[in-house]
Amino acid sequence: MRVSICCVGRLRQGPEHDLITDYLTRFDRTGRALGLTLGDVIEVEDKKNQGMKAEGDLLRRALPKSAMIWALDERGETLSSPEFATGLGQVRDQGTSDLALIIGGADGIEPNLRGEAARRISFGRMVWPHMLVRVMLSEQLYRAASILAGAPYHRV
Repeated sequence: MRVSICCVGRLRQGPEHDLITDYLTRFDRTGRALGLTLGDVIEVEDKKNQGMKAEGDLLRRALPKSAMIWALDERGETLSSPEFATGLGQVRDQGTSDLALIIGGADGIEPNLRGEAARRISFGRMVWPHMLVRVMLSEQLYRAASILAGAPYHRV
């Protein structure tokens, strides 16, 4: 199953970029033996500042065809790392070929697109900067692959 990250905003060089690249490389290496591969990291930008609806339209057009959507949303369910890993494994085992994890802009994900998500996930009740969410998601993907592989990265 290909796992893509689709988000609003462009990632510039810097510490977040380095962390994201490192964790996604680790995820791809660990996940390949498990049937999990890194798809695309898709970035969209509302250059005309038309707001959440425009961002939602850009994200929707950028999503891989027939991908299952999981939305990162502050109103979503809070999962433990093992629960996230189990969910990823279940989606893969159901024969899903593409999973798109979407991260909205400063105002979140457009409500209609959010409603299309098969799952909404929150990293807690606090609000996180967009780039830190990308770092945390990348790390959790690597952690999930490690958990599924039985590797010692995740400690209980």
